[in-house]
Amino acid sequence: MPAPSSRSRRSRLPAWLAALLAACIGATVPLQSRVNGELGDRLADPVAAAVVSFAGGLAVLLVVALAVPRVRRGLRRLPGAVRRRELPPGYLLAGTVGGLLVLTQSAVVAVVGVAVFTVAVVAGQTVSGLLTDAVGFAQDVRRRPTRPRLVGAGLVLLAVGLSASASLTGDRPWTQVLLPALLPLLAGLLTGFQHAANARIGAVGGSPLTATVTNFVAGMVALLLTAAVRGRGLPAALPQEWWLYTGGLYGIVFIAGSAALIPHTGVLVLGLGSIAGQLVASLLLDVLAPVSGSAVGPRTVVGTLLALAAIMVASVPPHRFRRG
Repeated sequence: MPAPSSRSRRSRLPAWLAALLAACIGATVPLQSRVNGELGDRLADPVAAAVVSFAGGLAVLLVVALAVPRVRRGLRRLPGAVRRRELPPGYLLAGTVGGLLVLTQSAVVAVVGVAVFTVAVVAGQTVSGLLTDAVGFAQDVRRRPTRPRLVGAGLVLLAVGLSASASLTGDRPWTQVLLPALLPLLAGLLTGFQHAANARIGAVGGSPLTATVTNFVAGMVALLLTAAVRGRGLPAALPQEWWLYTGGLYGIVFIAGSAALIPHTGVLVLGLGSIAGQLVASLLLDVLAPVSGSAVGPRTVVGTLLALAAIMVASVPPHRFRRG
């Protein structure tokens, strides 16, 4: 039966090591944000930057799919699973959320900085976690929102405003920071549904890389359609720095790593560790290599700490309160 095998797989990795790996995976998100944000700034075109980022990751995944039989078999299983209604076809479009996230990275990071961007994404992920648990999206059970989870969601939204306010200055209208921050907030809201769908795709395909390939294909198609509707081609000249083209690799690590760790950690530990890694890495980036116009002040630090505390509150299992 699936349940025993799931428990046995989960026991193979110590909880502390699984949480640490989840934090390391989460730390790739701010790195990807910085790379894609810089590429979008250099190209003066966030859509083109997102297309380039996805194209690099998709090229690597296609090579992996050709070289690894297990990935090929997993991809071949998906059409049959859709026909047998084991897998809703809409789940295969989860990668469009990744496309939106990369697009917002390319467009927003250079404006608000990595810390504000990441806290906004974290806020969306927290609210999305409440929603996906409440409706049981791509899960076998529903988890009603408890008071700690609702309080935690409210606190993390407060943290977003506090962290974003640190970037406001007297000569910079608040709309230049708060309005752009709504885009990563929306991307974070959708990310929870993306992860739930990816977990189901990975289970059906038998490999986390199966979900990663479908994500990149769907995201790439969505970005190409966006570029076609906009009517502008790629820039005539591309930057020469190699590291500007590594954004897709970070996306591969995050999507595949998350899907691989879920059997060991469950969604709760994975989410907490991943978000902790995102927040810490984003603060370090803004301290060690700040983008123009962004700075880490006391409100940014307090906002990040408040977000971490809120996530811990929201993640407390319901039985801790119901059974004492």
